[in-house]
Amino acid sequence: MSGRGERVSTSERARREEAVDVVWSGDWVAERLGVALEGDGDLPELLGLALRRNPKRAHLLVSNVLGKHVPQKPSVVYGAGYELGERVRALLGEDRARRAVVLGYAETATGLGHAVADGLRDAPYLHSTRRPVAGVAQAGGFEEAHSHATSHLLLPEEPGLLAGGGTGSDASVLVLVDDEFSTGNTVLNTIRALHESHPRERYVIVALVDMRSAGDRDRLTAFAAEIGARVDLVTRSSGTVTLPEGVLERGQVLVAAQEAEQAQQTDRGALSGGAPVTRLGLGWPEGVPDGGRHGFTPAHRAALEAALPGMAERIAAALGDNPRHGRDSSPRRVLVLGFEELMYAPLRLGTALEAALGADTEVRYSTTTRSPVLAVDDPGYAIRTRLVFPAHDAPADGPGDRYAYNVAGAGFDAVVAVVDSTADTPELHAPDGLLARLADHTGQVLLAVVPSYTPHHKLEPAVLPEPLRGPDFSSYAPEDVGWLLQDLSDTELEAPTEEREEAIQSGGAHYAESLPVEYQPSAEYQALFTAALDASAARIARAVGTVTETVLAERGPRPVLVSLARAGTPVGVLMRHWARHRHGLDLPHYAISIVRGRGIDATALRWLAAHHDPADVVFVDGWTGKGAITRELAAAIEEFEASGGPAGSAGPVGFNPEIAVLADPGGCVRTYGTREDFLIPSACLNSTVSGLISRTVLRADLVGPDDFHGAKFYRELADSDVSADFLTAVTARFDEVADQVDAETKELLAADRAPTWEGWAAVERISEEYGIHDVNLVKPGVGETTRVLLRRVPWKILAKRGAGADLQHIRLLAEQRGVPVEEVDDLPYSCVGLIHPRFTRGATGADGKAVQGA
Repeated sequence: MSGRGERVSTSERARREEAVDVVWSGDWVAERLGVALEGDGDLPELLGLALRRNPKRAHLLVSNVLGKHVPQKPSVVYGAGYELGERVRALLGEDRARRAVVLGYAETATGLGHAVADGLRDAPYLHSTRRPVAGVAQAGGFEEAHSHATSHLLLPEEPGLLAGGGTGSDASVLVLVDDEFSTGNTVLNTIRALHESHPRERYVIVALVDMRSAGDRDRLTAFAAEIGARVDLVTRSSGTVTLPEGVLERGQVLVAAQEAEQAQQTDRGALSGGAPVTRLGLGWPEGVPDGGRHGFTPAHRAALEAALPGMAERIAAALGDNPRHGRDSSPRRVLVLGFEELMYAPLRLGTALEAALGADTEVRYSTTTRSPVLAVDDPGYAIRTRLVFPAHDAPADGPGDRYAYNVAGAGFDAVVAVVDSTADTPELHAPDGLLARLADHTGQVLLAVVPSYTPHHKLEPAVLPEPLRGPDFSSYAPEDVGWLLQDLSDTELEAPTEEREEAIQSGGAHYAESLPVEYQPSAEYQALFTAALDASAARIARAVGTVTETVLAERGPRPVLVSLARAGTPVGVLMRHWARHRHGLDLPHYAISIVRGRGIDATALRWLAAHHDPADVVFVDGWTGKGAITRELAAAIEEFEASGGPAGSAGPVGFNPEIAVLADPGGCVRTYGTREDFLIPSACLNSTVSGLISRTVLRADLVGPDDFHGAKFYRELADSDVSADFLTAVTARFDEVADQVDAETKELLAADRAPTWEGWAAVERISEEYGIHDVNLVKPGVGETTRVLLRRVPWKILAKRGAGADLQHIRLLAEQRGVPVEEVDDLPYSCVGLIHPRFTRGATGADGKAVQGA
């Protein structure tokens, strides 16, 4: 079967698979078209046959070890290429192998070529590409005559990579890698073009199979003599394909007949009914390319090898966190699915995942493709099923269908979809997109996004962006905060709360890719904010003073305050005001973006390192919930420094990942103003108490590798802005709390302030007790509960029995949204907000109120 919804029953599939060992996956084509495959004894094990919708060539040789159309063990796929590389290394000798350059062909051989380069050990790698990259000059290009998409570009970051590196015996050997060597036209045309500009004495052609006819074999000898160079060929197996006369026309008729028959078949639906899709933070090492599109060096290889085990452990942990598999259990059969030219990164993630999961889990690997191939659900045919979805990387040749073969009906319990950030687009997440198509045929989908590599001259621009300041961006005074953000005020980013929640929980979108509609407080709620500010201003002033004095005592006399936008920004401004009021210090203060699951803004870190000593930087936030951002920041700083982040003025990069917060009810940090969970009025509102700045935005089509993360300035809400009122009310109480601050600071500096993570334990307990099984849907503390009620789709509120005025605004918001408030004992927080755990659009009524129950 083929199409957008085909499958066979599990029992039917199992029955048919019994015949696989005795049926060659080329029999179906051979019987109908008379195509014959002859050659080495293992050739039928390496290759099957399929039919393609291509006017230039009827048949397709389908490799069982390439990892493109047929899911295969990653170790088998990688091993096939690596072994070929070792053979080339033995052929050339160590000295020549060290100077070799490997060139692979898009799209099918990008991963194979990379594995061959690994087998040579010290060889840099480049692959051709069909994706033009703005600002990157072409070093060459060529056409592939029989392909469905012909134009290949060569876009090395280092223009001299293909230049040869010398003359005579000193020149590098060029190793060209394709999946099959059939006519030889593509490879020989490439050599001819490169030899004219940069002649070499030696070339090596590498392929999994040599399928040339006798005449084509003679052409290689003549070609080598023509250019005056030695041309070697290294393959795993060899043979020939015999095509009877008229096979092209007969193949086209057969394809048309099969597609017409399949179009009449009833779509029997999906296996899973729509599996959950979860975005996974890989922790890809900064500066390591996603593949060989612009070149991949031995240094890149070493950095990736060091990072692979950690990335595999993150994937394994996420696979074990799916309720469909049972608690703390991994799926039995996992597919790591790459994306068109992005073959090597998912392949290596697959080999590392094999090692991490062990023998109890079967890991397979394949990739999506541009190539349209007929699917026939028969053991004697190589392409059993086909998933069809729209292209999702804005291809230069326009929109079109893309395909994933032998995935539907293959019994995968989970699929790890790996794409680069260029392809992380709305089309990927659309209802007919790749993720939705995969979700129909498996029990779990993980999305892992590898950052698209941008050549070095673009990664390190001569001039980094400058911070934004009021009044052009934010209502804060320009000296109070420099926003390390880009202004997206003119971009439409807001979406209804229910739509955002559905997309976030389904994995269809990350929360940072859109903005909630800004909550506009009622007169009653605004009055509540004013009353809360009057009542708590002194307590806030005391906490501001205590955390600022602790920072000054422990982090040096002139710290650089860097608040985590946006909840940390009002606190950073207040800390700056305290330091000036009590000590006459004019502390620098910036706001930076950090996004859960995606890390901190690396461009902003580079800006800070270029203008300040990183050791002086103190990260500031408003409060802690369960400590997720605390952990996120520590991991992001570690990753930034491990990737060789720029040096500060005082030596190597030394960002301290500890966060200073106003309130730490979760026991997550050691630098805080208080550990009480009380109402901080800046949590009651959104932009109107934070300088009219939105939450930060990180989306691939808006934020490039050299850009700051984005945010909006809501100038139109100026009449509702209370940011200055909040600052004035708190700073007016500085003098009256000064003695208390001195006493509390002295006590804190002498105390054991090690994090207890009490809050995290409580969140895990609540997640299990209430059947949520996802700590991300449990938001502890007054501040986080307020955010749930303002931005998300709340399910219920847990309120600590006896909590008083601090929860007045919580109760008001809950009443307005129809959310029940449940009084409970034994909470380390004043309250906890629970996001609706099984949200769909039907979970809220037309009035936006929550439907009762799970």
